[in-house]
Formats: sequence, structure tokens, C-alpha cells
Amino acid sequence: AGWGGWGAAKALCESLPAGSEVVLLDGTPDPTGATPMLTPTGKPFEAGFRGFWKDYPNIYRLVSEELGLDEGEVFTPYTGSAFYSPDGLEATAPVFGDAPELPSPLGQVFATVENFKRLPVADRATMAGLLLAMLDLNRDEATFEAYDRMTAAELFRRCGLSERLVNEFVAPTLRVGLFKDPSELSAAVSMELLYYYALAHQTSFDVRWIGSRSIQELIIAPLAERLQARHALDVRGRCLVQSIEMSADGKRAEALAYMDYSVEGGAERRLEGLDAVVLALGAKGMRSVIGGSPDLAASAPELERAASLGGIDVVACRLWLDKYVPTREPANVFSRFDSLRGAGGTFFMLDQLQKRTERELWAGEEPQGSVLACDFYGADRLIAELPEDGDIVALLTEELLPAAVPEFRGAKVLDAHVRRYPGAVSWFSPGSYARRPTLQTSVSNVTCAGDWVRMGEREHGSKGLCQERAFVCGLEAANALMTGGALGAAGLRAPPASVLPVRDDEPQVQAGRRLSKVLAEAVAPLGIKPPWLAA
Repeated sequence: AGWGGWGAAKALCESLPAGSEVVLLDGTPDPTGATPMLTPTGKPFEAGFRGFWKDYPNIYRLVSEELGLDEGEVFTPYTGSAFYSPDGLEATAPVFGDAPELPSPLGQVFATVENFKRLPVADRATMAGLLLAMLDLNRDEATFEAYDRMTAAELFRRCGLSERLVNEFVAPTLRVGLFKDPSELSAAVSMELLYYYALAHQTSFDVRWIGSRSIQELIIAPLAERLQARHALDVRGRCLVQSIEMSADGKRAEALAYMDYSVEGGAERRLEGLDAVVLALGAKGMRSVIGGSPDLAASAPELERAASLGGIDVVACRLWLDKYVPTREPANVFSRFDSLRGAGGTFFMLDQLQKRTERELWAGEEPQGSVLACDFYGADRLIAELPEDGDIVALLTEELLPAAVPEFRGAKVLDAHVRRYPGAVSWFSPGSYARRPTLQTSVSNVTCAGDWVRMGEREHGSKGLCQERAFVCGLEAANALMTGGALGAAGLRAPPASVLPVRDDEPQVQAGRRLSKVLAEAVAPLGIKPPWLAA
């Protein structure tokens, strides 16, 4: 289900009248988070360590106002980040916090003058061309699609970004933000991500992390408990949807079949008399469901197109060391390491981020040293060329970590756990925009939720691979079913879920977009395009 599924379940449970039946099906053993994910030795594990950025208003409201949790207990303070290459420290990302906020991007420029350790100012200045393209990005749908068809690498070349700026900073950022190299990413989505997470406001990149255990245990579990206790939400784990069946006229989804692996050997089961379906799936799950649902594919061909998109492979690893290793920042990015084989890489010092509950990292035993969460994205070659868990551990402990921070040399691994997730993450490839699923499908009672979904008139300011976007999309997928009449009179009478916007664009950005649009439209009749869009 993820954030998209839980957002939809929350909105439907809380908006529809008492007695409405909402069922959440998920392939994980316990989608509610009540049962923690553990390693074979009983230590905590999470599939990818994810951050919570400044502009996550709906998730923060969920945590503090709706669930009544203490943000100081759920999240860490905002932290800085560091980028490491084979040459050592390349750059750091500061925490702006409550410092005086200057207009973007001037605030970021002035505040980070000393944060780039090797990249010359002349190279950093070449980012200016990309800022102009960002102003043009949303001029109209056709313009956005033109950028989407272009690779990010090609856009950077046309905008005049220096090769060194791209190789040493922008590309590593995208490899851990959108999980692919710029040559494999949509220029449009790359610009969306860079703007949302770094350029919209001086404080856009301020980020914090889960303060202990896991996101599932600290946020999803209390949400699930609330929805189950108050609204009788029916959560079924180890359940994989096989097919969705349509009405005779092909206009509505009426039933679905799924395999229930919570029983030994698995059992075929059905849900009949469906009022509506929210598909909170990635490309891999969509491919499976649409492959078994020919009538749905015929009624909603856009879902078949979405099912043709690829996914990104992920490797997650945790290390328990015999000594503490100090690092400049607790959140870190690997940059320009050939041994990554084209993947993006991160490492997080959990003993620093979760110091308050450090014993939990050791399953209640006495802590003995640093604990690291290390993740690799776009890891298809890593998975193919390093098939054994020990190979991944050796890559980290013998090559990457000591090259980044020499103090890792000599540290012994007391315990390690590696998991691989093929095709698990959305891939915003060049030209993928037209094939990404729409929130409202051609079938009136079927909607989609997730960070890769095109939200149409319900579009939100959160962008890219983003927990906030997935959660908001789930809320809006439920809203679309209610306000669109798919749930009948009860849905039409139900109050839609409230969705908070991100902060408004700053005045200079709004003015720049207006001016860019006026200039582009003035010269368009002459056949003149912005240089970064001209072939």
C-alpha cells in the first residue's frame, strides 16, 4: 500500500459514513507496521532510509495534529548532509533552520559559498542556465512534454552546465533523488525535483529523519490502529491482487481476485460487489494486475501504458560495527565511485541519528559501535555483478566507506543484513510522462495513487520520488471517487479529505515565469524556441 494506499484508506474511512467497508490489500506480511521488520538476528531493518523535508505539510499535520504524536519523538532534528568522492569530502548541505531567509536562489548561493570543498565558483555559476529552463518548464502542457522527452543530461548540456558541476554534484544528487543517472532521466522531472527539494526556498533542502525504529512503526502503525479502531478498516497482509473484473458494459470495476499467502500454501480469494478501487501500485505491481485483467486494460488503456514503464532496482544494507566512527554529518552521499557501477549510494549513521534509542538498534543489547543504513539505487549492475550479500558488505567496508571517511578502516563488521528489491521504485525515464497513470482513470470507479501518478487538476506542489506526494495522491484519489459520484450519494455527501498545499512560489519566481511565458509566446510565431528546447 505504501503512503498512497494509506492516504486513500485514511480519506475513505474518515469521510464516508459509518458502516462503509474499506479493505486494504498489501503483499507485505504486516502492512500496519505493528510487526517490525527484523533481520535474522532480531535487529531492526527498513527497506531504504527516507527523509522528511521541510515542505511535507500533510505528513507533518498527520503526525502532530491528527495522530497527536510528538514530532520531537518521531523525527530527528533537521540535519546536514555530506557528499563524498574518491577524493574525500566534496560538499556539505547545511541546515538553514530559522536563519534569515533571503530570496531564492540568492539565499542558497550565499549560504553555501563555503560548502563546496573542491568545485570552483566558475563551475557553480553555470547552474544559471538551468534556472532559466525551470522558469519555462510549466509554460503549458506541450512545453512540459517537450522537456520530458529530453534526457536530463542533454538539457544540462544545452543549458551550459559545466561537465564538472554535473559530474561532481548534480548527477550524484539525481542518483539519490530520482535513483538514475541524468542520461536515463526525464529532464522535466529532474527540474521538478531540483526545484522542489533545493531551489523553491532557501530552506527547501532542510531534512530530518525517522527518530527511532522505522517509519512503519512510528507513523503507519498508529495511523492503522486509529483507522481500525474507529472505522473498522480491514487490513489484509500477504495478499496479492491477481485480476480486476469489469461489468458487462466495461464501465465499472465490480470484483477482484487475489492470492492470500497468509495461509499455508496460499488461497484464492475474491472481493465481490466493489463500489470502487484505488490502485496504489508501482510499475511492477501495475504490470502484474493489468496482465491478469484484460477487460480493465481494454477499458482503461492508459493503465496498460503505465504497466509498460520500468522500475528501479534497490539494494538496502545495514551494518553493525565494533567501533564508533565519527563523521562530519549523519546523512551522506557517495559520488563518482566507479565501484558503484552507475548506482547512487547513501550511508546514514543510525547511531548518531537515533542515539536516544540506540539500544533498539542492537535488539536491546549493549551497543558496541556504529550502525549504518546503506542504500544503493539504480542498482541493476550491482545486483547482477555482486550476487552475494558478502560482496555488498565488502564493497562498503573495503572500498566505499574507507575512501569517504578514513576512520572506517579497521572497523570490523559484527553483523550485516542485505536485501534486494528489483524494480521497486518508480523510474521517471525520458518520455515517460505520457505513459504515467492518471489519478482518475477512464473507468469511473478506479483511481490511482502514488508518487508517479499524474494528478491533473488535483496536481500538488510536491514532486518526484516523494513520500508527501504519494500520501497526498492517495488522499486525492479517494476524493476523486467521492466527488466524482463513483461512491453514489454517500460519497457526494461526504466531506473530501483536506489537502494542504506546499509553500507558494516566491514572488521573483512567479514574476520570472510570467516574463518567460510572455517572451516565449511572443517569439513562437517566428519559429523561435528557447535555446535549450531548440533541436
